[in-house]
Amino acid sequence: MRLGLFTCGYQRYPLEKAFADAKRFGYDYIELWGGYPHAFVGDLKVKTTAHIRELIDKYGVPVECFTPEHNGYPYNYMMGDEIQWERSMMYLEDAIDITAEIGAKKMLISAGHAGYEAKDMDIMKRLMKSLRRLTEYAEQKGVTIVLEPLTIYESNVITSLRDLDRALSLVPSPNLVGMVDLAVPFTTGEPAAEYVRRLGDRFQYLHIIDNDGVSDSHILPGDGCLPLKEVLQEIREAGYDGQATIELVTGYLKEPSVYAGMAIKRVREMLEEE
Repeated sequence: MRLGLFTCGYQRYPLEKAFADAKRFGYDYIELWGGYPHAFVGDLKVKTTAHIRELIDKYGVPVECFTPEHNGYPYNYMMGDEIQWERSMMYLEDAIDITAEIGAKKMLISAGHAGYEAKDMDIMKRLMKSLRRLTEYAEQKGVTIVLEPLTIYESNVITSLRDLDRALSLVPSPNLVGMVDLAVPFTTGEPAAEYVRRLGDRFQYLHIIDNDGVSDSHILPGDGCLPLKEVLQEIREAGYDGQATIELVTGYLKEPSVYAGMAIKRVREMLEEE
């Protein structure tokens, strides 16, 4: 597998530190977190993406996926009135522009919580409207949107393989694909490798993380309850051996370099790769 470093854990340092560590520890690519202070979409629209392209060239580590911060702070296309929805769409369309500008082929999104009073029919209608608009724009820009299911603790929209399969089937496009974050099937009682088998060539991304089984926690690989080595073997057996970001987030802000180094070493050992 090609292993990526997620820059979210470096938000208390300049972005360059994440690039330097990616090179130092042997990560294959970077998944760029689109939040303050590194790569917030609104800032990049004003300041341009030149500094990110300079870091890519300097360290020889490509950005292969851009993940704009959304789902509630302050953007959530699944909740609120039409003004909020339109604002969220414009924000994510700007993010697609950013993705293309930095040479990343993929942009990762998920579907935020629709609210406890939302009805299933209304949820599906809003989801389809959103995905169709974003996918059409991504097609124009040559960007592939990666749709990520969330845990049941984070959302009530796409939280399972069934939800993801249905969304991809209703918005058929080579520019809309699926993935899995390993916390999702572990907390919902699904086999992670079934995502690969069910989705086939529509499955094009992976988030590797450990989990406690009862929350949306993202734990350093090897420190949680997930039989991670065996799960990764099953995913490979099912036919996927592509991009896989090790998604360390805010729980490791205090020592991002230490944990980024530990994480890739552990995952390489699990994959039996040098």
